[in-house]
Amino acid sequence: MNRNPILWLGFALVALQAFAAAFAPWLTPYEPNGQDILARLQGPTWEHWLGTDNFGRDVLTRALHGYRTMFTISAVSVMGALAIGGTIGVAAAWRGGWFDDVAMRLMDVLFAFPIILLAIGIIAVLGPGAFGTAIAIGVVYTPIFARILRAPTLLLKETEYVAAATSIGSTDWRIMRVHLLPNLAPVILVQASLSLSTAILVEASLSFLGLGTQPPTASLGRMLAESRNFLALSPWPAAFAGVAILLAALGFNLLGDGLQDRLDPRLRSRQ
Repeated sequence: MNRNPILWLGFALVALQAFAAAFAPWLTPYEPNGQDILARLQGPTWEHWLGTDNFGRDVLTRALHGYRTMFTISAVSVMGALAIGGTIGVAAAWRGGWFDDVAMRLMDVLFAFPIILLAIGIIAVLGPGAFGTAIAIGVVYTPIFARILRAPTLLLKETEYVAAATSIGSTDWRIMRVHLLPNLAPVILVQASLSLSTAILVEASLSFLGLGTQPPTASLGRMLAESRNFLALSPWPAAFAGVAILLAALGFNLLGDGLQDRLDPRLRSRQ
């Protein structure tokens, strides 16, 4: 632990927030959409540890359920992008030829669009909501995984043990499963962690713009957008929603950096 404190700090942040998201309904006595009009825009109290918003809803309860929404959308979108983009990248590197050219040119087309603009365009077609947000983020990150997994696959393809496996008649599927995927695992883990960090920010941005998760579902980005009009009366909902988004992104960023330091053999040798 002393040799890699960033990894353990990132893991602790992610684990704590994942626990809060998973057990959100049991951690507070309030409903995420329960309103108490007489307790609107209160600061932190013993009854409401993080205060209340403009509808009298408990901010802590909304934030915990917002974590659940944000983590679910981000995880589904990144895992989908990894499955599709990673498959395209590995297959393009392994097959080569025209398939590699066509697949990578398609990825270049997706790369040409800014992340937020591409996501907004996809949501404009699919409609706002959690499903459209997950699809949009997944499409945005598909070319990233394709590019990142293609490069090491090209190197592994030329190694002696892959050539030996090919010479004894191993199928492509067996070579990928036994020889390629275990060696690609460090790259996948690091990139998935870093992508989850940025996916959280994209999801929060889309919800802030009103294109992501729709009311009454709790969303940290939506909480931030709703509370900005009441900053003079009570800054607590906006402040705590912003801190929650910051901690979620920071946790996955630290986890990704720590995994890279841990799994990269060049960095390990220096340590």
